[in-house]
Amino acid sequence: MCGIVGAVRRSEPVLSALIEGLRVLEYRGYDSAGVAVHTGEEVLLCKKQGRLANLEAALAASSFAAGSAGIGHTRWATHGPPSDANAHPHLAGGGQLAMVHNGIIENHQDLRVQLLEKGVEFASQTDSEVLAHLFAVEFAAADGDARAALRAALAQVDGYYAVAFLLSTESGPAIICARQGPPLVVAQGPGGTYLGSDLLALLPHSSDVVFLEDGDIGVLTADGFELFDADGNPVERAPKEIDWDPTEANKGPWPHHMLKEIHEQPDVLARTVFDRMDEQAGDVVLPGLEDEALRSVQRVQVVACGTALHAGWVTRYAIEELARVPVDVEFASEFRYRNPVLVEDTLALALTQSGETADTLAATRLCRELGARVLAICNVQGASQVREADHVIMTHAGPEIGVASTKAFTAQVAAGILLAIRLGRANGALSAERAREVLHGLRSLRFQMEQLLTREKCEHMRSVARNHAAAKGFLFIGRGINFPIALEGALKLKEISYVHAEGYAAGEMKHGPIALIDPGMTIVSVNAPSPLADKMRSNVEQVQARGGVVFSVGSDQATHDLARDVCSVPPTLEILSPLLNVIPLQLFSYYIADQRGCDIDKPRNLAKSVTVE
Repeated sequence: MCGIVGAVRRSEPVLSALIEGLRVLEYRGYDSAGVAVHTGEEVLLCKKQGRLANLEAALAASSFAAGSAGIGHTRWATHGPPSDANAHPHLAGGGQLAMVHNGIIENHQDLRVQLLEKGVEFASQTDSEVLAHLFAVEFAAADGDARAALRAALAQVDGYYAVAFLLSTESGPAIICARQGPPLVVAQGPGGTYLGSDLLALLPHSSDVVFLEDGDIGVLTADGFELFDADGNPVERAPKEIDWDPTEANKGPWPHHMLKEIHEQPDVLARTVFDRMDEQAGDVVLPGLEDEALRSVQRVQVVACGTALHAGWVTRYAIEELARVPVDVEFASEFRYRNPVLVEDTLALALTQSGETADTLAATRLCRELGARVLAICNVQGASQVREADHVIMTHAGPEIGVASTKAFTAQVAAGILLAIRLGRANGALSAERAREVLHGLRSLRFQMEQLLTREKCEHMRSVARNHAAAKGFLFIGRGINFPIALEGALKLKEISYVHAEGYAAGEMKHGPIALIDPGMTIVSVNAPSPLADKMRSNVEQVQARGGVVFSVGSDQATHDLARDVCSVPPTLEILSPLLNVIPLQLFSYYIADQRGCDIDKPRNLAKSVTVE
């Protein structure tokens, strides 16, 4: 959720590195931003509600002095509304230290009362400021022993946190940090030592990063960093080499990251799939998921959130068709709290772009407690979900900056289909001939995706979006493996254009949603030639009979003949059709949001990675 950056440099001023780090983290979603810089004599603070540009303007208009150590933050409000006062960093200890925090302090009210009784004065409504003052009190009591003070402060805290304090030590300015839940990453570069809540903030300084584990405390100085476990013992964490190019996080000539990432999907598909296919053998190469590891799988439990959950739904259809293994799909946020029952030899499948989604991590930990093995489909090397899983399929989508996920969804679906093939071949349910057919179809998809992303096709989708931008609401319908694509299309539209959109299984339309249909509503039909295509066309005819305006997406010409607007996709196997059908829906959402003047890459109230409940 919130973004954290920090740096302790040997000689160069730190402010520019903090601002650039915060700019990289803008995609995570935020409502205010701030920085604190240690000059060697004092801590200077500047923070502003709104976009990062507001902070930069305030810094330009001030006499903000240069310093070689500092921390920065982009806040997504939880306790207390967006405001200058509630923005981070927070000062404590008479202004001698500053703190940034991502997470939630659940017992902050009780701690606030205790601190008020000690004479502490609060400047904000946040739960975070409680932790700043709590540390300051313990720091004074520990006679300047920062590690002892932080351990003492955190022992009183209930909740989740990634926290960093900027303070003075005997050897100069330093940062002390800790993690319990939300991610923290550190790295040493040629000019100093750096901290971030996202590895993207560190890549300009080093490609070798170290992820803190839960309970870790880190101490950063200009010469490097030391890590300690929750008991205060020194620990070594192996660095991870990240092969992402930092320039991949740039927009380049594109007006928005989202549009750039939509157009990257043919290459993302190739990176995720092609090197793993053995078409001659009719199989897939997934290290760690050889026959012995998969033959015993009796059931698959998918846990995910948001767009990743929709990718999990598509994976369910693929696994059940190709591997004949039953699959359950559930919101991670619900699964972790409903006292679930897992059968023996369940494989828990977690889908997550960031690998840091709090509910998904908690759900897979519960699955492990219940005896399941965990397989993660993830995009971020070294993320918590990757480190904790028994098996991993990396998606190789590269940095995804747009809050509304596009290319990561495609990569997750492609990886899910690879898993279905591998599982089916391992347990004998899938013949080599059928596997070769699916693999051949996968290889053809790259060119077919490119056909959907030509300038002519994009201009057509812009025109279709213009026809429907004023609709009072949208109903996305699909059947079979394209039902999750209807869900995903509706989610994309809601996320970035703020209009009401609902995804529904078309067969359920007469059980309620049909009451909504009138000439002011757009119905987006997602259909592919399949045994259910005729039933889907019947649903579209029922919509038309009630005055609904139909936009048809897919490769079923008979459905297109019924619609006012159409986006035809190249023909492919039904099991692969979601990977093509989703692209027009992404473009449709993008162009409607663009016409409405919405902030497409940073939609209101949303964060890219939900690292707290």
